[in-house]
Amino acid sequence: MTELARLRNFSIVAHIDHGKSTLADRIIERCGALEAREMRGQVLDSMDLERERGITIKAQTVRLKYTAADGHDYIFNLVDTPGHVDFSYEVSRSMRACEGSLLLVDATQGVEAQTLANAYQAIDADHEIVVVLNKIDLPAAEPEQIKEQIEDILGLDAADALLISAKTGDGVDAVMEAIVERLPAPAGDDEAPLKALVVDSWYDPYLGVVTLVRVKEGRLQKGARARFMGTGAVHPIDRVGVFSPKPVVFEEPLGPGEVGFITAGIKDIADAQVGDTITDDRRPADAPLPGFRPSQPVVFCGMFPADGADYPALRDALGKLRLNDASFAFEPENSQALGFGFRCGFLGLLHLEIIQARLDREFDLDLVLTAPSVVYRLHKRDGSVMELHNPADFPDPTQVDYLEEPWIKATIIVPDDYLGPVLQLCTEKRGVQDELTYVGARAMVVYRLPLNEVVYDFYDRLKSISRGYASFDYDMVGFERSDLVKMDIMINGDRVDSLALMVHRSMAEARGRALCERLQELIPRQQYQVAIQAAIGGKVIARETVKAMRKDVLAKCYGGDVTRKRKLLEKQKAGKKRMRQFGKIEIPQEAFLAALKMET
Repeated sequence: MTELARLRNFSIVAHIDHGKSTLADRIIERCGALEAREMRGQVLDSMDLERERGITIKAQTVRLKYTAADGHDYIFNLVDTPGHVDFSYEVSRSMRACEGSLLLVDATQGVEAQTLANAYQAIDADHEIVVVLNKIDLPAAEPEQIKEQIEDILGLDAADALLISAKTGDGVDAVMEAIVERLPAPAGDDEAPLKALVVDSWYDPYLGVVTLVRVKEGRLQKGARARFMGTGAVHPIDRVGVFSPKPVVFEEPLGPGEVGFITAGIKDIADAQVGDTITDDRRPADAPLPGFRPSQPVVFCGMFPADGADYPALRDALGKLRLNDASFAFEPENSQALGFGFRCGFLGLLHLEIIQARLDREFDLDLVLTAPSVVYRLHKRDGSVMELHNPADFPDPTQVDYLEEPWIKATIIVPDDYLGPVLQLCTEKRGVQDELTYVGARAMVVYRLPLNEVVYDFYDRLKSISRGYASFDYDMVGFERSDLVKMDIMINGDRVDSLALMVHRSMAEARGRALCERLQELIPRQQYQVAIQAAIGGKVIARETVKAMRKDVLAKCYGGDVTRKRKLLEKQKAGKKRMRQFGKIEIPQEAFLAALKMET
Protein backbone atom coordinates (compact mmCIF):
# COMPACT_ATOMS: atom_id res chain seq x y z
CA MET A 1 0.00 0.00 0.00
CA THR A 2 1.16 3.52 -0.79
CA GLU A 3 1.51 6.20 1.89
CA LEU A 4 -1.48 8.56 1.62
CA ALA A 5 0.65 11.74 1.65
CA ARG A 6 2.45 10.51 -1.51
CA LEU A 7 -0.76 9.91 -3.50
CA ARG A 8 -2.43 12.33 -5.93
CA ASN A 9 -5.67 11.41 -7.72
CA PHE A 10 -6.81 13.80 -10.45
CA SER A 11 -8.71 14.07 -13.73
CA ILE A 12 -8.41 16.46 -16.67
CA VAL A 13 -11.56 18.48 -17.42
CA ALA A 14 -11.92 19.95 -20.93
CA HIS A 15 -14.21 20.56 -23.90
CA ILE A 16 -13.80 18.31 -26.95
CA ASP A 17 -10.58 19.07 -28.90
CA HIS A 18 -9.01 21.32 -26.24
CA GLY A 19 -6.02 18.96 -25.83
CA LYS A 20 -6.97 16.66 -22.94
CA SER A 21 -5.56 13.44 -24.44
CA THR A 22 -2.43 15.26 -25.65
CA LEU A 23 -1.70 16.59 -22.14
CA ALA A 24 -2.25 13.08 -20.73
CA ASP A 25 0.33 11.78 -23.28
CA ARG A 26 2.88 14.39 -22.13
CA ILE A 27 2.33 13.53 -18.44
CA ILE A 28 2.82 9.80 -19.20
CA GLU A 29 6.01 10.65 -21.11
CA ARG A 30 7.41 12.80 -18.27
CA CYS A 31 6.82 9.97 -15.77
CA GLY A 32 8.55 7.43 -18.05
CA ALA A 33 5.63 4.99 -17.93
CA LEU A 34 6.19 3.98 -21.55
CA GLU A 35 9.32 3.79 -23.64
CA ALA A 36 9.62 6.10 -26.64
CA ARG A 37 8.92 3.24 -29.08
CA GLU A 38 5.67 2.41 -27.22
CA MET A 39 4.32 5.97 -27.25
CA ARG A 40 1.62 6.97 -29.69
CA GLY A 41 -0.92 9.78 -29.84
CA GLN A 42 -3.90 9.45 -27.46
CA VAL A 43 -2.39 6.57 -25.46
CA LEU A 44 -5.42 6.29 -23.17
CA ASP A 45 -7.93 6.10 -26.03
CA SER A 46 -8.01 2.38 -26.79
CA MET A 47 -10.77 2.32 -29.44
CA ASP A 48 -10.11 3.33 -33.07
CA LEU A 49 -13.39 5.24 -32.92
CA GLU A 50 -12.10 7.35 -30.01
CA ARG A 51 -8.88 8.16 -31.83
CA GLU A 52 -10.62 9.09 -35.10
CA ARG A 53 -13.26 11.34 -33.53
CA GLY A 54 -10.92 12.82 -30.91
CA ILE A 55 -13.30 11.93 -28.05
CA THR A 56 -13.06 9.74 -24.97
CA ILE A 57 -15.85 7.15 -24.69
CA LYS A 58 -14.63 4.84 -21.92
CA ALA A 59 -13.02 6.00 -18.66
CA GLN A 60 -9.37 4.91 -18.34
CA THR A 61 -6.91 5.18 -15.47
CA VAL A 62 -3.13 5.19 -15.38
CA ARG A 63 -0.85 4.92 -12.33
CA LEU A 64 2.35 6.94 -12.71
CA LYS A 65 5.44 7.41 -10.55
CA TYR A 66 6.86 10.95 -10.44
CA THR A 67 9.95 12.29 -8.66
CA ALA A 68 9.15 15.87 -7.61
CA ALA A 69 11.49 18.83 -7.13
CA ASP A 70 11.45 18.17 -3.35
CA GLY A 71 13.18 14.82 -3.98
CA HIS A 72 10.23 12.64 -2.94
CA ASP A 73 8.52 10.05 -5.14
CA TYR A 74 4.80 10.51 -5.69
CA ILE A 75 2.16 8.21 -7.19
CA PHE A 76 -0.21 9.92 -9.65
CA ASN A 77 -3.53 8.28 -10.51
CA LEU A 78 -4.84 10.00 -13.65
CA VAL A 79 -8.52 9.16 -14.26
CA ASP A 80 -9.29 9.98 -17.90
CA THR A 81 -13.01 10.72 -18.14
CA PRO A 82 -15.44 10.90 -21.09
CA GLY A 83 -16.19 14.48 -22.10
CA HIS A 84 -19.60 14.24 -23.75
CA VAL A 85 -22.90 15.01 -22.07
CA ASP A 86 -24.30 11.54 -22.90
CA PHE A 87 -21.84 10.09 -20.40
CA SER A 88 -22.31 12.71 -17.67
CA TYR A 89 -23.15 10.06 -15.03
CA GLU A 90 -19.87 8.20 -15.74
CA VAL A 91 -18.06 11.56 -15.52
CA SER A 92 -19.64 12.27 -12.11
CA ARG A 93 -18.55 8.84 -10.80
CA SER A 94 -15.01 9.33 -12.15
CA MET A 95 -14.90 12.73 -10.43
CA ARG A 96 -15.80 11.05 -7.11
CA ALA A 97 -12.69 8.89 -7.54
CA CYS A 98 -10.44 12.00 -7.47
CA GLU A 99 -9.60 14.86 -5.13
CA GLY A 100 -8.54 17.39 -7.76
CA SER A 101 -8.86 18.39 -11.41
CA LEU A 102 -6.84 20.14 -14.08
CA LEU A 103 -9.26 22.51 -15.87
CA LEU A 104 -7.85 22.63 -19.40
CA VAL A 105 -9.02 25.49 -21.63
CA ASP A 106 -7.95 26.18 -25.22
CA ALA A 107 -6.27 29.64 -25.23
CA THR A 108 -7.65 30.29 -28.73
CA GLN A 109 -11.26 29.09 -28.20
CA GLY A 110 -11.98 29.97 -24.57
CA VAL A 111 -14.66 28.53 -22.30
CA GLU A 112 -17.18 26.33 -24.15
CA ALA A 113 -20.33 24.46 -23.14
CA GLN A 114 -18.71 21.21 -22.01
CA THR A 115 -15.93 23.10 -20.20
CA LEU A 116 -18.73 24.67 -18.19
CA ALA A 117 -20.65 21.43 -17.54
CA ASN A 118 -17.60 19.38 -16.53
CA ALA A 119 -16.14 22.20 -14.41
CA TYR A 120 -19.43 22.29 -12.45
CA GLN A 121 -19.16 18.48 -12.02
CA ALA A 122 -15.69 19.00 -10.51
CA ILE A 123 -16.96 21.78 -8.22
CA ASP A 124 -19.87 19.54 -7.10
CA ALA A 125 -17.35 16.80 -6.27
CA ASP A 126 -15.52 19.35 -4.05
CA HIS A 127 -12.34 19.24 -6.14
CA GLU A 128 -9.32 21.48 -5.86
CA ILE A 129 -9.04 22.91 -9.38
CA VAL A 130 -5.84 23.96 -11.18
CA VAL A 131 -6.55 26.15 -14.24
CA VAL A 132 -4.38 25.33 -17.29
CA LEU A 133 -4.43 27.27 -20.59
CA ASN A 134 -3.36 25.13 -23.53
CA LYS A 135 -2.16 25.94 -27.10
CA ILE A 136 -0.34 29.15 -26.10
CA ASP A 137 2.13 28.48 -28.94
CA LEU A 138 -0.55 29.38 -31.52
CA PRO A 139 -0.62 32.96 -32.92
CA ALA A 140 -4.36 33.27 -32.14
CA ALA A 141 -3.88 32.54 -28.41
CA GLU A 142 -5.31 35.23 -26.07
CA PRO A 143 -4.43 34.02 -22.55
CA GLU A 144 -5.37 37.23 -20.71
CA GLN A 145 -8.84 37.41 -22.29
CA ILE A 146 -9.43 33.70 -21.62
CA LYS A 147 -8.46 34.18 -17.95
CA GLU A 148 -11.13 36.89 -17.68
CA GLN A 149 -13.67 34.54 -19.31
CA ILE A 150 -12.90 31.79 -16.79
CA GLU A 151 -13.35 34.21 -13.88
CA ASP A 152 -16.58 35.71 -15.31
CA ILE A 153 -18.30 32.48 -16.42
CA LEU A 154 -16.99 29.90 -13.93
CA GLY A 155 -16.14 32.14 -10.97
CA LEU A 156 -12.70 30.51 -10.56
CA ASP A 157 -9.55 32.47 -9.78
CA ALA A 158 -7.43 32.29 -12.93
CA ALA A 159 -4.66 34.71 -11.84
CA ASP A 160 -2.19 31.84 -11.30
CA ALA A 161 -3.34 29.80 -14.34
CA LEU A 162 -0.56 27.74 -15.94
CA LEU A 163 0.29 28.50 -19.59
CA ILE A 164 1.29 25.42 -21.58
CA SER A 165 1.47 23.84 -25.00
CA ALA A 166 0.66 20.14 -24.63
CA LYS A 167 1.74 19.57 -28.24
CA THR A 168 5.31 20.88 -27.81
CA GLY A 169 5.59 20.06 -24.07
CA ASP A 170 6.19 23.69 -22.97
CA GLY A 171 5.02 24.27 -19.38
CA VAL A 172 4.15 20.61 -18.68
CA ASP A 173 6.81 20.39 -15.93
CA ALA A 174 5.05 23.24 -14.09
CA VAL A 175 1.78 21.26 -14.33
CA MET A 176 3.49 18.22 -12.75
CA GLU A 177 4.72 20.33 -9.82
CA ALA A 178 1.29 21.97 -9.44
CA ILE A 179 -0.29 18.50 -9.11
CA VAL A 180 2.06 17.77 -6.19
CA GLU A 181 1.81 21.17 -4.48
CA ARG A 182 -1.76 22.35 -5.16
CA LEU A 183 -3.86 19.15 -5.23
CA PRO A 184 -4.69 17.47 -1.89
CA ALA A 185 -3.72 13.94 -0.87
CA PRO A 186 -6.60 11.45 -0.37
CA ALA A 187 -7.87 10.45 3.09
CA GLY A 188 -9.05 7.08 4.40
CA ASP A 189 -8.64 4.43 7.10
CA ASP A 190 -7.12 1.11 6.01
CA GLU A 191 -8.51 -0.65 9.12
CA ALA A 192 -12.14 0.31 8.37
CA PRO A 193 -14.53 -2.05 6.50
CA LEU A 194 -13.87 -2.03 2.75
CA LYS A 195 -15.58 0.61 0.60
CA ALA A 196 -14.51 0.88 -3.04
CA LEU A 197 -16.21 2.86 -5.84
CA VAL A 198 -16.75 1.19 -9.24
CA VAL A 199 -15.43 3.75 -11.75
CA ASP A 200 -15.96 1.64 -14.89
CA SER A 201 -16.23 -1.97 -16.05
CA TRP A 202 -15.86 -3.86 -19.33
CA TYR A 203 -15.88 -7.44 -20.54
CA ASP A 204 -12.69 -9.37 -21.32
CA PRO A 205 -13.20 -12.70 -23.15
CA TYR A 206 -10.52 -14.42 -21.03
CA LEU A 207 -10.94 -12.82 -17.58
CA GLY A 208 -14.65 -11.99 -17.51
CA VAL A 209 -15.70 -8.53 -16.35
CA VAL A 210 -12.75 -6.24 -15.44
CA THR A 211 -13.81 -3.68 -12.82
CA LEU A 212 -12.01 -0.35 -12.39
CA VAL A 213 -12.18 0.74 -8.72
CA ARG A 214 -11.12 3.53 -6.36
CA VAL A 215 -10.64 2.35 -2.75
CA LYS A 216 -12.17 4.79 -0.23
CA GLU A 217 -11.77 2.81 3.02
CA GLY A 218 -10.20 -0.51 4.01
CA ARG A 219 -8.12 -2.86 1.88
CA LEU A 220 -8.95 -4.54 -1.40
CA GLN A 221 -7.04 -7.79 -1.75
CA LYS A 222 -6.90 -11.04 -3.70
CA GLY A 223 -8.98 -13.84 -2.16
CA ALA A 224 -11.58 -11.54 -0.55
CA ARG A 225 -15.27 -12.03 -1.35
CA ALA A 226 -16.43 -8.82 -3.04
CA ARG A 227 -20.07 -7.83 -2.58
CA PHE A 228 -21.54 -5.25 -4.97
CA MET A 229 -23.92 -3.40 -2.65
CA GLY A 230 -26.20 -1.99 -5.38
CA THR A 231 -26.83 -5.27 -7.24
CA GLY A 232 -26.23 -7.68 -4.34
CA ALA A 233 -23.85 -9.87 -6.41
CA VAL A 234 -21.00 -11.64 -4.52
CA HIS A 235 -17.82 -12.84 -6.29
CA PRO A 236 -14.39 -14.03 -5.03
CA ILE A 237 -11.58 -11.70 -6.21
CA ASP A 238 -8.97 -13.64 -8.19
CA ARG A 239 -6.64 -10.78 -9.14
CA VAL A 240 -5.90 -7.18 -8.12
CA GLY A 241 -3.77 -4.78 -10.12
CA VAL A 242 -3.20 -1.34 -11.64
CA PHE A 243 -2.79 0.14 -15.13
CA SER A 244 0.54 1.85 -15.68
CA PRO A 245 -0.76 2.11 -18.47
CA LYS A 246 -0.22 -1.61 -19.16
CA PRO A 247 -1.97 -3.89 -16.63
CA VAL A 248 0.27 -4.92 -13.70
CA VAL A 249 -0.98 -7.54 -11.21
CA PHE A 250 -0.31 -6.82 -7.50
CA GLU A 251 0.06 -9.45 -4.78
CA GLU A 252 -0.30 -6.82 -2.03
CA PRO A 253 -3.68 -5.18 -1.34
CA LEU A 254 -4.84 -1.79 -2.66
CA GLY A 255 -5.28 0.66 0.24
CA PRO A 256 -7.28 3.87 0.74
CA GLY A 257 -6.83 6.43 -2.03
CA GLU A 258 -5.49 3.92 -4.57
CA VAL A 259 -7.03 3.29 -8.00
CA GLY A 260 -6.77 -0.08 -9.69
CA PHE A 261 -8.69 -3.00 -11.18
CA ILE A 262 -10.04 -6.34 -10.02
CA THR A 263 -11.26 -9.48 -11.80
CA ALA A 264 -13.57 -11.93 -10.07
CA GLY A 265 -14.85 -14.26 -12.77
CA ILE A 266 -17.94 -12.07 -13.30
CA LYS A 267 -19.86 -13.16 -16.41
CA ASP A 268 -22.48 -10.38 -16.61
CA ILE A 269 -21.48 -6.72 -16.74
CA ALA A 270 -24.82 -5.81 -15.12
CA ASP A 271 -23.36 -7.16 -11.82
CA ALA A 272 -20.64 -4.46 -11.82
CA GLN A 273 -22.43 -1.21 -12.64
CA VAL A 274 -20.69 2.17 -12.68
CA GLY A 275 -21.11 4.00 -9.36
CA ASP A 276 -21.77 0.87 -7.27
CA THR A 277 -19.92 0.23 -3.98
CA ILE A 278 -17.78 -2.88 -3.39
CA THR A 279 -17.42 -4.15 0.17
CA ASP A 280 -16.08 -7.32 1.82
CA ASP A 281 -18.83 -9.92 2.18
CA ARG A 282 -17.29 -11.22 5.42
CA ARG A 283 -16.99 -7.74 6.97
CA PRO A 284 -19.40 -5.46 5.11
CA ALA A 285 -19.65 -1.68 5.36
CA ASP A 286 -22.75 -0.17 7.00
CA ALA A 287 -23.87 1.85 3.97
CA PRO A 288 -22.82 2.23 0.32
CA LEU A 289 -21.18 5.36 -1.07
CA PRO A 290 -23.82 7.94 -2.10
CA GLY A 291 -24.92 8.76 -5.65
CA PHE A 292 -25.37 5.31 -7.22
CA ARG A 293 -28.17 4.93 -9.75
CA PRO A 294 -28.67 2.31 -12.47
CA SER A 295 -28.24 3.79 -15.96
CA GLN A 296 -31.51 4.58 -17.76
CA PRO A 297 -31.69 4.90 -21.57
CA VAL A 298 -33.36 8.15 -22.65
CA VAL A 299 -33.31 7.88 -26.46
CA PHE A 300 -34.81 4.91 -28.34
CA CYS A 301 -34.76 3.84 -31.97
CA GLY A 302 -35.45 0.74 -34.02
CA MET A 303 -32.54 -1.17 -35.62
CA PHE A 304 -33.40 -3.48 -38.52
CA PRO A 305 -31.08 -5.41 -40.83
CA ALA A 306 -31.31 -4.20 -44.44
CA ASP A 307 -31.30 -7.86 -45.43
CA GLY A 308 -33.69 -9.96 -43.29
CA ALA A 309 -31.23 -12.89 -43.40
CA ASP A 310 -28.83 -10.83 -41.22
CA TYR A 311 -31.23 -10.86 -38.23
CA PRO A 312 -29.32 -13.62 -36.28
CA ALA A 313 -26.02 -11.81 -36.92
CA LEU A 314 -27.50 -8.53 -35.62
CA ARG A 315 -28.83 -10.29 -32.49
CA ASP A 316 -25.37 -11.76 -31.75
CA ALA A 317 -23.63 -8.42 -32.41
CA LEU A 318 -25.94 -6.52 -30.04
CA GLY A 319 -25.38 -9.18 -27.37
CA LYS A 320 -21.59 -8.74 -27.65
CA LEU A 321 -21.83 -4.94 -27.41
CA ARG A 322 -24.10 -5.31 -24.35
CA LEU A 323 -21.26 -7.25 -22.65
CA ASN A 324 -19.12 -4.08 -22.72
CA ASP A 325 -21.81 -1.47 -22.14
CA ALA A 326 -24.38 -1.93 -19.36
CA SER A 327 -26.13 1.34 -20.32
CA PHE A 328 -27.12 -0.04 -23.75
CA ALA A 329 -30.44 -1.93 -23.84
CA PHE A 330 -32.29 -3.80 -26.61
CA GLU A 331 -35.35 -5.99 -27.07
CA PRO A 332 -36.87 -7.73 -30.12
CA GLU A 333 -39.35 -5.76 -32.25
CA ASN A 334 -41.45 -6.70 -35.25
CA SER A 335 -42.36 -3.98 -37.74
CA GLN A 336 -45.05 -4.34 -40.39
CA ALA A 337 -42.79 -2.43 -42.79
CA LEU A 338 -39.25 -3.44 -41.92
CA GLY A 339 -39.65 -6.99 -40.62
CA PHE A 340 -37.79 -8.36 -37.58
CA GLY A 341 -35.38 -6.10 -35.68
CA PHE A 342 -34.66 -4.63 -32.26
CA ARG A 343 -35.85 -1.65 -30.22
CA CYS A 344 -32.63 -0.21 -28.73
CA GLY A 345 -32.16 2.26 -25.87
CA PHE A 346 -29.25 4.72 -25.60
CA LEU A 347 -27.98 7.41 -23.22
CA GLY A 348 -28.14 10.01 -26.00
CA LEU A 349 -27.53 10.67 -29.69
CA LEU A 350 -23.73 10.33 -29.49
CA HIS A 351 -24.15 6.97 -27.75
CA LEU A 352 -26.49 5.91 -30.60
CA GLU A 353 -23.93 7.02 -33.22
CA ILE A 354 -21.13 5.09 -31.47
CA ILE A 355 -23.16 1.85 -31.29
CA GLN A 356 -24.19 2.22 -34.95
CA ALA A 357 -20.56 2.86 -36.03
CA ARG A 358 -19.31 -0.17 -34.05
CA LEU A 359 -21.97 -2.45 -35.59
CA ASP A 360 -20.95 -1.27 -39.04
CA ARG A 361 -17.19 -1.45 -38.43
CA GLU A 362 -16.71 -4.43 -36.12
CA PHE A 363 -19.53 -6.67 -37.39
CA ASP A 364 -19.94 -5.46 -41.02
CA LEU A 365 -23.73 -5.07 -40.71
CA ASP A 366 -25.86 -2.98 -43.07
CA LEU A 367 -28.61 -1.47 -40.89
CA VAL A 368 -31.79 0.58 -41.19
CA LEU A 369 -32.35 2.92 -38.23
CA THR A 370 -35.73 4.48 -37.53
CA ALA A 371 -35.94 8.09 -36.33
CA PRO A 372 -34.96 8.39 -32.64
CA SER A 373 -37.67 8.96 -30.04
CA VAL A 374 -37.71 9.47 -26.27
CA VAL A 375 -39.51 7.83 -23.34
CA TYR A 376 -42.86 9.36 -22.40
CA ARG A 377 -44.61 8.92 -19.08
CA LEU A 378 -48.28 8.10 -19.61
CA HIS A 379 -50.76 8.60 -16.74
CA LYS A 380 -53.98 6.58 -17.05
CA ARG A 381 -57.38 7.46 -15.65
CA ASP A 382 -57.20 4.55 -13.19
CA GLY A 383 -54.14 6.16 -11.56
CA SER A 384 -51.51 3.81 -13.03
CA VAL A 385 -48.41 5.10 -14.84
CA MET A 386 -46.70 3.42 -17.81
CA GLU A 387 -43.57 4.28 -19.79
CA LEU A 388 -44.16 4.63 -23.52
CA HIS A 389 -41.12 3.69 -25.63
CA ASN A 390 -42.88 3.10 -28.92
CA PRO A 391 -45.82 5.18 -30.26
CA ALA A 392 -47.36 1.98 -31.66
CA ASP A 393 -47.99 0.86 -28.03
CA PHE A 394 -50.15 3.91 -27.26
CA PRO A 395 -53.35 2.69 -25.52
CA ASP A 396 -56.94 3.72 -26.24
CA PRO A 397 -57.10 7.55 -25.76
CA THR A 398 -60.16 7.16 -23.50
CA GLN A 399 -57.90 5.45 -20.93
CA VAL A 400 -55.31 8.25 -20.93
CA ASP A 401 -55.47 11.10 -18.41
CA TYR A 402 -52.35 13.04 -19.48
CA LEU A 403 -48.80 12.61 -20.82
CA GLU A 404 -45.42 13.82 -19.55
CA GLU A 405 -42.29 14.24 -21.66
CA PRO A 406 -38.62 14.59 -20.62
CA TRP A 407 -37.15 18.12 -20.58
CA ILE A 408 -33.54 19.25 -20.58
CA LYS A 409 -31.62 22.33 -19.50
CA ALA A 410 -29.47 23.34 -22.47
CA THR A 411 -26.43 25.63 -22.27
CA ILE A 412 -25.39 27.17 -25.59
CA ILE A 413 -22.31 29.36 -25.98
CA VAL A 414 -22.29 31.22 -29.29
CA PRO A 415 -20.59 34.26 -30.89
CA ASP A 416 -22.78 37.36 -30.64
CA ASP A 417 -23.24 37.53 -34.45
CA TYR A 418 -25.26 34.31 -34.50
CA LEU A 419 -27.31 34.86 -31.33
CA GLY A 420 -30.55 35.92 -33.12
CA PRO A 421 -30.95 32.75 -35.24
CA VAL A 422 -30.04 30.56 -32.21
CA LEU A 423 -32.77 32.20 -30.08
CA GLN A 424 -35.24 31.78 -32.94
CA LEU A 425 -34.36 28.06 -33.25
CA CYS A 426 -34.83 27.48 -29.50
CA THR A 427 -38.20 29.25 -29.59
CA GLU A 428 -39.30 27.12 -32.58
CA LYS A 429 -38.47 24.02 -30.56
CA ARG A 430 -40.82 25.09 -27.71
CA GLY A 431 -37.90 26.31 -25.57
CA VAL A 432 -38.22 28.47 -22.47
CA GLN A 433 -35.36 30.94 -21.90
CA ASP A 434 -33.86 30.89 -18.40
CA GLU A 435 -30.76 33.03 -18.77
CA LEU A 436 -28.80 35.16 -21.25
CA THR A 437 -25.37 36.61 -20.39
CA TYR A 438 -22.52 38.15 -22.39
CA VAL A 439 -18.78 37.70 -21.99
CA GLY A 440 -16.98 39.89 -24.50
CA ALA A 441 -18.12 39.00 -28.02
CA ARG A 442 -19.76 35.73 -26.93
CA ALA A 443 -23.17 35.03 -25.43
CA MET A 444 -24.18 32.23 -23.08
CA VAL A 445 -27.84 31.31 -23.30
CA VAL A 446 -29.60 28.79 -21.06
CA TYR A 447 -32.88 27.27 -22.30
CA ARG A 448 -35.25 24.59 -21.05
CA LEU A 449 -36.20 22.41 -24.03
CA PRO A 450 -38.23 19.22 -24.61
CA LEU A 451 -35.84 16.34 -25.39
CA ASN A 452 -38.21 15.14 -28.12
CA GLU A 453 -37.40 18.26 -30.19
CA VAL A 454 -33.64 18.03 -29.55
CA VAL A 455 -33.26 14.45 -30.83
CA TYR A 456 -35.10 15.30 -34.06
CA ASP A 457 -32.77 17.77 -35.84
CA PHE A 458 -31.80 20.41 -33.27
CA TYR A 459 -28.04 19.83 -33.15
CA ASP A 460 -27.61 19.83 -36.95
CA ARG A 461 -29.58 23.05 -37.34
CA LEU A 462 -27.69 24.71 -34.48
CA LYS A 463 -24.35 23.94 -36.14
CA SER A 464 -25.67 25.13 -39.54
CA ILE A 465 -27.00 28.51 -38.40
CA SER A 466 -23.89 29.24 -36.29
CA ARG A 467 -21.44 27.96 -38.97
CA GLY A 468 -20.11 25.47 -36.44
CA TYR A 469 -19.17 28.07 -33.80
CA ALA A 470 -21.93 27.28 -31.25
CA SER A 471 -21.18 24.76 -28.51
CA PHE A 472 -24.03 22.87 -26.87
CA ASP A 473 -24.40 20.92 -23.65
CA TYR A 474 -27.42 19.75 -21.67
CA ASP A 475 -28.62 18.14 -18.43
CA MET A 476 -31.84 16.22 -17.85
CA VAL A 477 -34.20 18.14 -15.57
CA GLY A 478 -37.08 15.65 -15.36
CA PHE A 479 -40.57 15.17 -16.80
CA GLU A 480 -43.18 17.86 -17.42
CA ARG A 481 -46.82 17.61 -18.41
CA SER A 482 -47.34 18.38 -22.09
CA ASP A 483 -50.08 18.42 -24.73
CA LEU A 484 -48.79 15.45 -26.71
CA VAL A 485 -50.82 13.46 -29.22
CA LYS A 486 -50.31 10.27 -31.21
CA MET A 487 -50.32 11.01 -34.93
CA ASP A 488 -51.32 8.09 -37.18
CA ILE A 489 -50.55 7.81 -40.88
CA MET A 490 -53.31 6.19 -42.93
CA ILE A 491 -52.82 4.82 -46.44
CA ASN A 492 -56.12 4.34 -48.27
CA GLY A 493 -57.93 4.45 -44.92
CA ASP A 494 -55.72 1.79 -43.21
CA ARG A 495 -53.55 2.85 -40.27
CA VAL A 496 -49.86 1.98 -40.63
CA ASP A 497 -48.50 1.33 -37.13
CA SER A 498 -44.86 1.60 -38.20
CA LEU A 499 -45.33 5.25 -39.19
CA ALA A 500 -47.11 6.42 -36.00
CA LEU A 501 -45.30 9.08 -33.97
CA MET A 502 -45.79 11.24 -30.88
CA VAL A 503 -45.90 14.99 -31.54
CA HIS A 504 -46.89 18.15 -29.69
CA ARG A 505 -50.37 19.27 -30.75
CA SER A 506 -49.07 22.68 -31.93
CA MET A 507 -46.62 21.04 -34.37
CA ALA A 508 -48.74 18.09 -35.47
CA GLU A 509 -50.14 19.69 -38.61
CA ALA A 510 -46.76 20.80 -40.00
CA ARG A 511 -45.08 17.46 -39.17
CA GLY A 512 -48.03 15.51 -40.64
CA ARG A 513 -48.07 17.53 -43.86
CA ALA A 514 -44.32 17.07 -44.35
CA LEU A 515 -44.59 13.30 -43.85
CA CYS A 516 -47.56 12.98 -46.22
CA GLU A 517 -45.74 14.97 -48.91
CA ARG A 518 -42.69 12.73 -48.59
CA LEU A 519 -44.82 9.56 -48.88
CA GLN A 520 -46.72 10.96 -51.88
CA GLU A 521 -43.46 11.18 -53.81
CA LEU A 522 -42.45 7.63 -52.89
CA ILE A 523 -45.62 5.52 -53.18
CA PRO A 524 -46.05 4.36 -56.79
CA ARG A 525 -49.24 5.25 -58.70
CA GLN A 526 -52.01 2.62 -58.77
CA GLN A 527 -54.99 2.00 -61.06
CA TYR A 528 -57.02 4.05 -58.57
CA GLN A 529 -56.20 7.14 -56.52
CA VAL A 530 -54.58 6.57 -53.11
CA ALA A 531 -55.23 8.86 -50.14
CA ILE A 532 -52.35 9.46 -47.69
CA GLN A 533 -53.64 11.02 -44.47
CA ALA A 534 -52.22 12.12 -41.12
CA ALA A 535 -54.79 11.83 -38.34
CA ILE A 536 -55.08 12.47 -34.61
CA GLY A 537 -57.72 10.05 -33.35
CA GLY A 538 -60.60 10.41 -35.84
CA LYS A 539 -59.61 13.87 -37.11
CA VAL A 540 -57.61 14.12 -40.34
CA ILE A 541 -55.07 16.99 -40.14
CA ALA A 542 -53.17 16.55 -43.43
CA ARG A 543 -53.81 14.81 -46.73
CA GLU A 544 -52.03 14.16 -49.99
CA THR A 545 -53.32 12.11 -52.93
CA VAL A 546 -51.42 9.83 -55.28
CA LYS A 547 -53.22 10.29 -58.61
CA ALA A 548 -54.56 7.22 -60.40
CA MET A 549 -53.05 5.90 -63.61
CA ARG A 550 -55.83 6.52 -66.17
CA LYS A 551 -56.36 4.40 -69.21
CA ASP A 552 -57.80 6.36 -72.17
CA VAL A 553 -61.05 4.43 -72.69
CA LEU A 554 -62.22 6.98 -75.30
CA ALA A 555 -59.39 6.18 -77.71
CA LYS A 556 -61.60 3.87 -79.79
CA CYS A 557 -64.34 6.51 -80.14
CA TYR A 558 -63.82 8.55 -83.32
CA GLY A 559 -67.10 10.35 -83.08
CA GLY A 560 -70.69 9.42 -82.57
CA ASP A 561 -73.08 10.22 -79.77
CA VAL A 562 -71.65 11.84 -76.58
CA THR A 563 -73.72 9.43 -74.46
CA ARG A 564 -71.52 6.59 -75.69
CA LYS A 565 -68.43 8.35 -74.37
CA ARG A 566 -70.13 9.15 -71.08
CA LYS A 567 -71.17 5.52 -70.66
CA LEU A 568 -67.56 4.35 -71.06
CA LEU A 569 -66.30 6.94 -68.53
CA GLU A 570 -68.99 5.96 -65.98
CA LYS A 571 -68.05 2.30 -66.38
CA GLN A 572 -64.37 3.15 -65.77
CA LYS A 573 -65.29 5.26 -62.71
CA ALA A 574 -67.31 2.40 -61.17
CA GLY A 575 -64.46 -0.04 -61.76
CA LYS A 576 -61.94 2.23 -60.04
CA LYS A 577 -64.34 2.69 -57.12
CA ARG A 578 -64.59 -1.09 -56.72
CA MET A 579 -60.80 -1.39 -56.95
CA ARG A 580 -60.36 1.20 -54.20
CA GLN A 581 -62.71 -0.76 -51.93
CA PHE A 582 -60.96 -4.10 -52.33
CA GLY A 583 -57.45 -3.10 -53.38
CA LYS A 584 -54.45 -3.45 -51.05
CA ILE A 585 -51.55 -1.04 -51.38
CA GLU A 586 -48.16 -2.72 -51.40
CA ILE A 587 -46.00 0.06 -50.01
CA PRO A 588 -42.42 -0.33 -51.27
CA GLN A 589 -39.59 -0.70 -48.75
CA GLU A 590 -37.96 2.52 -49.99
CA ALA A 591 -41.03 4.56 -48.99
CA PHE A 592 -40.90 3.24 -45.42
CA LEU A 593 -37.16 3.80 -45.19
CA ALA A 594 -37.42 7.41 -46.33
CA ALA A 595 -40.26 8.13 -43.91
CA LEU A 596 -38.78 6.33 -40.91
CA LYS A 597 -35.08 6.73 -41.42
CA MET A 598 -33.01 9.09 -39.31
CA GLU A 599 -32.07 12.19 -41.31
CA THR A 600 -28.28 12.05 -41.71
